[in-house]
Amino acid sequence: MNPQSDQPGTPVQEQGAKTPPKRKAGVPVWRTGKPDAFLAAAVDAARTAVESITPAATVGAHLAAKSEGDRLVTHLFESRLPGYAGWQWYAVLTRNSRSKVVTVNELGLLPSEDSILAPEWVPWAERVRPEDEQQQEPEDGQQEESSAVGDGSADEGRSDDGAEPSDGARTS
Repeated sequence: MNPQSDQPGTPVQEQGAKTPPKRKAGVPVWRTGKPDAFLAAAVDAARTAVESITPAATVGAHLAAKSEGDRLVTHLFESRLPGYAGWQWYAVLTRNSRSKVVTVNELGLLPSEDSILAPEWVPWAERVRPEDEQQQEPEDGQQEESSAVGDGSADEGRSDDGAEPSDGARTS
């Protein structure tokens, strides 16, 4: 007898079908746990630190304080930078044991699940298709023809032997 199948309202098929969603590349995975209460309350110190690397107008609302370990907390702020919708400013704060002095460890900008990211990298050999190579060949041929025409026009002011005209040969 399976204890999972005895649970009302939960089909056996649904229990095995639960898979975690695929993570986006570059988006951090946060540890779970209760953050240090003193560091979690240090929102003003985190905001001041972030504003030291970006204008205050680009830092939005405080979103969260996440635990990174013992006496290590990451504060997340909304980013208002143009072109960085969904990104978050972060400030990692720490302190020594039994100390009330907050230290800023790291500052930066992180993508979130809602941010627009570049697609995953694909090797060159897999990106280039045969039709891409064929389109480049005629363009290269046209550039060679135009440069050959341009070379002849640069010599128009010279005489046939390639020497510059002498001052006595010029007419006033």
